[in-house]
Amino acid sequence: MKASHLSAVAVAQSRQSERRIARSALVGAGLVAIYTAMISGADGITKLIAGGYAAPQLFALSSALVILVALAEGRRRGESLRLRRGRGEMALRSLFTVLAAIGYFQAFRLLPFADVFLFIGLVPLIAAAMSGPVLDEPLRPAAWTALAFGAGGILFLLPEGRLALDPGHLWALFGTVTGTASMVLARRIARMERVPLAQVFWPNLALMLTMGLALPFVWQPMALMDLVWVAGYALLLFGARYVSAEALRLLPAYVATPLMNLQFVWMVLIGWFAFGELPGMGTVLGVAMVVGSGFWLVADEALPSRRLARA
Repeated sequence: MKASHLSAVAVAQSRQSERRIARSALVGAGLVAIYTAMISGADGITKLIAGGYAAPQLFALSSALVILVALAEGRRRGESLRLRRGRGEMALRSLFTVLAAIGYFQAFRLLPFADVFLFIGLVPLIAAAMSGPVLDEPLRPAAWTALAFGAGGILFLLPEGRLALDPGHLWALFGTVTGTASMVLARRIARMERVPLAQVFWPNLALMLTMGLALPFVWQPMALMDLVWVAGYALLLFGARYVSAEALRLLPAYVATPLMNLQFVWMVLIGWFAFGELPGMGTVLGVAMVVGSGFWLVADEALPSRRLARA
């Protein structure tokens, strides 16, 4: 009787644990969806502002607002923004953040909204290529195949069948490479020290100072509504980064990363309703190749034999 009772308790605890894991997975998936909506909204504001103002004006103002939010949040949590280790890595991360912001600003100014996502979709693949030299994570042959397949998706964006990229595509590729380098360095810093607010604060401080140098030469008076858009951009950007951290806490990275490709759906909807842009068949095929290669990479990483090898 006693053994039977203990067995029933164990079964009940197991079911309760399974329900808790399921709830965490659902909440994590919901947070990923919120993240993709927020970051796509921020990108939409970038495209909107890019038509009337120079990049330094948008980034200097929005970075100042993000810094204020980070300082307030750090004070509320009692969390320091100082780094004990990884200062050189943080300096490089800040530099790449500035370069990525410039690249994406120019890309959104020159390209249809959904076209930029093809390059954003390459982020996980480029990160895999960078993870070997930067994070000492060797890349497997299957991963190289996935990278080549995803890179082939760019060919569907070549204008009028020419074997050359327009300036907007080159800017998007530049922004993706430098932005991915910033993300990979963020992972390296996180291994040394857990400072999530500092990871937001210092790159945005570098962006504000860099863009502030050019601000007197490009400043244009802003209407109240445009200032509201800039404030909205800053809040969406800060919120997206915070939500993504919570999502990755609840979901394994190999589950969260493919879900983030939902961003393409949001970008198509925003491009359609806000800018009257519909993606062509080439864009859809290119995105399918990039997203498919990402799932290929994830599936290979998630194989039971891979998990056993890592264990």
